[in-house]
Amino acid sequence: MLKRKLGVANKFVLDAAVPMRAENIVFASRINNNISYVSKNKFRFLNISHYFDNKIDWSYMVYGKLWAYNLNYFEYINQSDITKKESLRLIESFSDSIKDNRIGLEPYPLSLRIINWIKFFVQNNIDDKRLNQLLWSQLQLLSKNKEYHLLGNHLLENGFALLFGAYYFDDKIMYQHAKQIILDELNEQILRDGAHFELSPMYHSLMTYRVLDVYNLVFSNELFAKELLQFLKQKVELMLSFLKVITFKNGDIPLVNDSAFGITPKPSQLFSYANQLELQVNDIQLSDSGYRKFYGDNYEFFIDVGEVGPTYQPGHAHADTFSFLLYISGRPVIIDTGTSTYEINETRFYERSTYAHNTVSINKENSSQVWAGHRVGIRANATILENNVESVIAEHNGYEKKFGVKHKRSVECLANYIVMNDDILGNKGEAHFHFAPNEYIEVKENLVIGQDFILTFENATSLAISQSYCAFEFNEKKDINKVSVSFENNLTTKIDFL
Repeated sequence: MLKRKLGVANKFVLDAAVPMRAENIVFASRINNNISYVSKNKFRFLNISHYFDNKIDWSYMVYGKLWAYNLNYFEYINQSDITKKESLRLIESFSDSIKDNRIGLEPYPLSLRIINWIKFFVQNNIDDKRLNQLLWSQLQLLSKNKEYHLLGNHLLENGFALLFGAYYFDDKIMYQHAKQIILDELNEQILRDGAHFELSPMYHSLMTYRVLDVYNLVFSNELFAKELLQFLKQKVELMLSFLKVITFKNGDIPLVNDSAFGITPKPSQLFSYANQLELQVNDIQLSDSGYRKFYGDNYEFFIDVGEVGPTYQPGHAHADTFSFLLYISGRPVIIDTGTSTYEINETRFYERSTYAHNTVSINKENSSQVWAGHRVGIRANATILENNVESVIAEHNGYEKKFGVKHKRSVECLANYIVMNDDILGNKGEAHFHFAPNEYIEVKENLVIGQDFILTFENATSLAISQSYCAFEFNEKKDINKVSVSFENNLTTKIDFL
């Protein structure tokens, strides 16, 4: 359900009336944060390092908004190698310029900072009147600026931050607001197979981490009768179970839609956290996410046959309907181009395009209309026609308006080979295959030959190998080989494993 609350200014006011901190509040972090604070006033986010000479500019935008957001999250005050004294110095530096920090007062970084400050205060037994006043005032600002206009993971983060605040200050009104957001949004955003509805494995991992944290908070404290405990347990166990299914055997998450390594805890860390909290990770069947995963004797095949989603906020979606990933013997072989930036530029446009994924384009057009940094216009609607243990058949209408045709892709995955058929009757198409860095391939007539696999193309009119790139992490590109296969009406691709 779409809710909207507009017209509230993000003006910070230091609140004079601050409640006492809750007695005996407990929270113990179970995952070590990434090292992003390198040395005094030197930070490293998204593979970009910066040193601030003397004074930190908390609104520093030279490297883009996402870098500035990370600066304002304050995750680094809980990293393992930082001292309590240095963390407090950074908090003081931030507080000196908080009123002029437009970036830091936006609800999303505000939410994450609140959570990280509370973790730091509780774990270091800090109960300082001025710091509590700063924290309380930020919570009051957030409560007036919840992101109903964006929804998705942003609104959930608002709710999680308010829940942490409610526990920290034992505030019943704040708790009720937080509880309602969390109940409504987790019911809305977690699909039946456990996937987060933005369909980014990176954001799914991030949301799983956050739900583990709030479960940990509720589990560890007696406030509010622990009434959210069973609800959170059911949701996070489902989310963990989905993550288990989609994770490759080498521990990688699929880098589909907006996803990158190095942003969230690894699946192994999340499973360890869950184990410490005595949570169950179960075997499930993929369904509503539209993702499917198949296994052979030595390969894993992951494919997206679902809708662009969510329908009202597909901000992290790519035009990648029917794209797939292939791992052989635990190594990535056919990969997604990935995500290197959120900045609105040609790189962002390319990385979201159909041309950058392992699927079929017609006349270099996108299957869904991706634009700006996080927008989708007319999008492909996918229909699963047949689905069983070894195969899936689906079609989408992303090209129907322009070219009068639907793209149908069928995949059959057997022990030692895969057969994939693409149909675009009456049209010429181009199938794209992006190979992992350092993956040796040779193109011969209608074959692509690798070290332990052969791709054979039937009905191809031409094969072309070109240089492209992939981005496993933000702001980090690696050279790769890309094979483009031109065809008319139908293409059959067979992958044999040697």
